[in-house]
Amino acid sequence: MRCPIEAQENAELLLSYSARRLNPESTAILEAHMELCPACREFRDGQKALWEALDQWEARPVSPDFDRRLYRKIEEQEKLGWWSRALGSLRPMFMRPALPLAATACLVLVAGFIIDGPVRISPGTDPQIRGEVEQVERTLDDLDMLRQFNLVAPVVDGS
Repeated sequence: MRCPIEAQENAELLLSYSARRLNPESTAILEAHMELCPACREFRDGQKALWEALDQWEARPVSPDFDRRLYRKIEEQEKLGWWSRALGSLRPMFMRPALPLAATACLVLVAGFIIDGPVRISPGTDPQIRGEVEQVERTLDDLDMLRQFNLVAPVVDGS
């Protein structure tokens, strides 16, 4: 058997195994392979943890007037023009208290890059400098993720 992680044609086996949809013969073959393959074993353990977490998860109950409020909001949005809908989705973003702080942090980072100039990383670059550059990249990615999260964060409706 070729490793399912390395062979695209066998990749579906791992997902079927995780979902408990494989026949007993294929399951036995795959489990024997997993005893020898650390990558497949790691995938199996991750999927097992995910399925266990999903089995324990309980969804919050839906409020009795959920449908009525949903349809009312849809009707309100349909009555607005496309321009109002586009601007309406941006308005709450500017009112969030973290936005000025994030904007200031971004401006400081940009100013630092402009003043210091671009950093060229060559294969022989000092590992400490490479680590600092990677840390800045991760920080920028985290800031972008937080910005994305703020855009999709649910708005609590008092009605």
